Amino acid sequence: MKVLITGGAGFIGSAVVRRAVADGFDVVNLDVLAYSANLENVAEVAGSPRYAFEQADICDPAAVKAIFARHQPDAVMHLAAESHNDRAIDGPLDFVRTNVMGTAVLLEAARGYWTDLPADRKAAFRFHHVSTDEVFGALGEDGAFTEDTPYDPNSPYSASKAGADHLVRAWGRTFKLPVVITNCANNYGPFQFPEKLIPTVVLRAMEGKSIPVYGDGRQVRDWLHVDDHADALLTVLQKGRLGETYCIGGDSNLRNIEVIKILCAHLDKLAPSNVKHESRIEFVADRPGHDFRYSIDAAKLKAELGWEPRTPLAEGLEDTVRWYVENRDWWQGIRDRGFHSERLGLAAV
Repeated sequence: MKVLITGGAGFIGSAVVRRAVADGFDVVNLDVLAYSANLENVAEVAGSPRYAFEQADICDPAAVKAIFARHQPDAVMHLAAESHNDRAIDGPLDFVRTNVMGTAVLLEAARGYWTDLPADRKAAFRFHHVSTDEVFGALGEDGAFTEDTPYDPNSPYSASKAGADHLVRAWGRTFKLPVVITNCANNYGPFQFPEKLIPTVVLRAMEGKSIPVYGDGRQVRDWLHVDDHADALLTVLQKGRLGETYCIGGDSNLRNIEVIKILCAHLDKLAPSNVKHESRIEFVADRPGHDFRYSIDAAKLKAELGWEPRTPLAEGLEDTVRWYVENRDWWQGIRDRGFHSERLGLAAV
């Protein structure tokens, strides 16, 4: 099977690319190489005859159409997106452009390509849209998101992803494009760009800087190792029922402050400093519209497709800290390009 993966130089996309090539898929990686993308993330498969790279913008209809024609994929896995909530507060229209318009352009290109396929290939084709649990809004002290949870996005980022989800369903129902959607929990692991919580904590601590904690740090997230997510996505691609949505969670719910303290404890062992890393914690103004709690019930995915997360959170967090400690050249290159984990997203307050 040849799969066109959009956003394949990003954090989750590159994990899917690496796993897909290892599993014997032919992969076409379509990425515009925006600020958070990095071809070093896919260096281990770059020389494989099963891998091809196309630098293009998913908002460019001609470029996307040409890539479909040139590579003739059997499926699409759409992961290209602007994804940082703080950045969405400062520049929401960038998120609307990429996440909404880009998805619409990709859907139209896929529809035109799929319509002209021979009957056997047309029947086997599918468009897999990868989304987030943030489209469901915020939970209170209990409960969990399921595939039937109503949409209630609270941020420009989550609203743009919700818009993309609705477009995918519309193309499926109106044009009969064979689609499937997944909504995932918070991902973590190697190669994550240092604007998200876990790499921000690890890198700033290693640099002797303060560790910012939004609000009181009591926000709860369900944590999913990126390799487990990649496994789930490829499982859905191959086995998921068309027209369905599958929620993907890690069964690992912790408050942000708890995660940060665990990271600090691992850093004390793996990157010791003259002070305990936990002493660097600094509580700062919360993000506008910050959702209190996310949690995913992945029972449908487990029951129908037999998928289970494999990485215990305690083990995954330690391995992630170790990766950043041992791969300083990777993140130092990001620092050298001018990104220093500066605070964003305060324009609305």
